[in-house]
Amino acid sequence: MNWQEQETFLVLAEELHFGRAAQRLTVSRARVSQMIHTVERRIGAPLFERTSRRVSLTPLGTQLRDALAPHHHGILAALARAAGSAGAAEVLRVGFTHPLGSEMLMAAATAFRAERPACTVELREVQLSDRFGQLRRRELDLVFLEYPAVEPDLVSGPVLLRDAKVLVVPTSHPLATRSSVAVVDLADETLLTARGLAGYFLDHHFPTHTPSGRPIHRSMTMPYWQEVMVQVAAGNGIALAAAQAGHFYPRPSLVYLPFDDLPPIEYGLVWRTSGLSNAGIAFVRAVTETARASAEAVTASDEPDAPNR
Repeated sequence: MNWQEQETFLVLAEELHFGRAAQRLTVSRARVSQMIHTVERRIGAPLFERTSRRVSLTPLGTQLRDALAPHHHGILAALARAAGSAGAAEVLRVGFTHPLGSEMLMAAATAFRAERPACTVELREVQLSDRFGQLRRRELDLVFLEYPAVEPDLVSGPVLLRDAKVLVVPTSHPLATRSSVAVVDLADETLLTARGLAGYFLDHHFPTHTPSGRPIHRSMTMPYWQEVMVQVAAGNGIALAAAQAGHFYPRPSLVYLPFDDLPPIEYGLVWRTSGLSNAGIAFVRAVTETARASAEAVTASDEPDAPNR
């Protein structure tokens, strides 16, 4: 068992719930299930009994947990002591593809440095046309980006942020005076986007036909988002974007229209399957906590004021 498999097994043995284990490990539930199946195949027998109602350890699973846990925790303690002696100095390089993500990362970095003052967090912008390149070249440790990110050499964490989809059109476009739009309004239009995006990503976010079957064309010739916006403003096409674009990239020549029938864009952290350092894991948890606090604050602000008593 490698280190990640050990940690996954022990966390699931403690939680006895795949969803809670995935949340603690900051990976997807499917990833937890995959690693447990891998370990069980290697051992040759099940470690957990799974039903629709509960998860429990088999006798063999209990035996492995009792034998493995002291050694695993001892290694963690030894690493923590060594890190403390060395001052735990580390530089985490974290990329982002969207401005709202950079705001969340900055807030998380502030909380993270309060707990690990010797660690430095460097934030760098990542272009949509090369979402994974810096991560694969080990120039970055993590990237906060739009999902889906289905790559065999990368791990996707839980969804941390959702933002509504909008249609970006020039002020001269016939749709510009509308209060909202639907996929049917994209018939015979050309959707502009950055080049280099995976086919599964395009298929997930960019419809190719209206519900009645009329075509929606795609054009992927520009490497940068700002160039897409310039082309839209020039009347050479329209674009799909997140609602945050209207706040962070306002242009007098553009209009941002909410969709009535498209799901929001989801965002999360991605890292290499080779794993993260202890500081990297701690930073993922800091971002997760920041995202949770932000969502709770939005929910609280949406609730009606309590009546005066």
